[in-house]
Amino acid sequence: MMNETQRRIEAVFRIEWARLVAGLARFVRGDLGAAEELAQDALVAALETWPEDGIPREPGAWLMQVAKNRALKRIDRQKRWEKKETEITRVLRDRQERGADAIEEAADDDVGDDLLRLVFASCHPSLSAESRVALTLRVVSGLTTQEIACAFVIPETTAAQRIVRAKKTLAESGAAFEVPRGKELAERLSSVLEVVYFVFNEGYVATVGGDWMRPALCEDALRLGRILAELVPNEAEVHGLVALMEIQASRIGARTLPDGTPIPLFEQSRARWDRFLIERGLAALKRGEAALHGEGGTPGEYLLQAGIAACHARARTPEDTDWRRIVAIYEQLAATTPSPIVELNRAVAISFADGPAAGLAIIDELAKLFAGALEGYHLVPAVRADFLSRLGRRDEARAELERAASLTKNDRERALLLTRAAATQN
Repeated sequence: MMNETQRRIEAVFRIEWARLVAGLARFVRGDLGAAEELAQDALVAALETWPEDGIPREPGAWLMQVAKNRALKRIDRQKRWEKKETEITRVLRDRQERGADAIEEAADDDVGDDLLRLVFASCHPSLSAESRVALTLRVVSGLTTQEIACAFVIPETTAAQRIVRAKKTLAESGAAFEVPRGKELAERLSSVLEVVYFVFNEGYVATVGGDWMRPALCEDALRLGRILAELVPNEAEVHGLVALMEIQASRIGARTLPDGTPIPLFEQSRARWDRFLIERGLAALKRGEAALHGEGGTPGEYLLQAGIAACHARARTPEDTDWRRIVAIYEQLAATTPSPIVELNRAVAISFADGPAAGLAIIDELAKLFAGALEGYHLVPAVRADFLSRLGRRDEARAELERAASLTKNDRERALLLTRAAATQN
């Protein structure tokens, strides 16, 4: 069983992983496989050293220094690095001599952000859409293959194969470790937005493990989104995604009790929502709508989802929520990006606009239409349980909550669902 020190080390490594891999990837000229291996070596060193010496004041700098030292040693014994030996050795030793401050130094291109370069490298057009997201979740967010498999609802072996193939493809293609420009930037932007959204969601609701949220992932995704908004200021969907993340992030402080127990949206103290982030989100939404108006286009999925989040943010109480407006936006979203998950959320909105019976009828129909796609998705029985509970069908609700608890991979969510199930007996 993991002790407290090991848990703290794991938490530190989760926070530092993305920056560590991104910095190392630049040092080894975009070899993501090598960068990830070096980062893992640094973690092993931390697990061996920190329990006795304590966690250093600057753990990120410590990990980077160890990884750089390991890189120097690997240069001497790894044949595949022979052609790069002189250049990599010079860069690493030069930065090593300049000290830990150089670790945080920005790169010298227009964006100046290793993490953003890492995301664009992971979203190279030579990779499939699934591989781009899987690779970025691995190298940028440090998620395990099990967590990525949960995010994709695919077998763990499939997720692992995607990541291995993606790294091999990038290495063989000689992809440059840089942010693209011009037409190539526009072509790859949608993939990058998808990746950023996945990272944010994994931070907002962790798919597996003992934590309900991973705020550090949300912060990384927000930072990437804000950088993208400056890089491509006329792209409506970029502002839409930033708006969505800002507004969602405003609730983080209200989403759990001090012991980490999740608090559902309608039970949260809205006084604890971060008004500054809400205002930032609403401003980003306004910029996105202005950019869309300039293009004369129709809103995409991120701008629409941001509009739904804004409805919740503007409501001072749950009763003040404009559910009719939310239903209308979900109908637009269903037309733009149809999916069973969108339909599930639309059913929830309709249940508040027209009553739980209307929502239940929709979700039961969804279960027939998308049986394969929704099989094993724990939120289907969880949502159905809410409708049944509001209709006074408590025994049925309890059965659905217990089924949802058996399907989720997150420990905190499982405990919450079982607590709610037990409450139906009172």
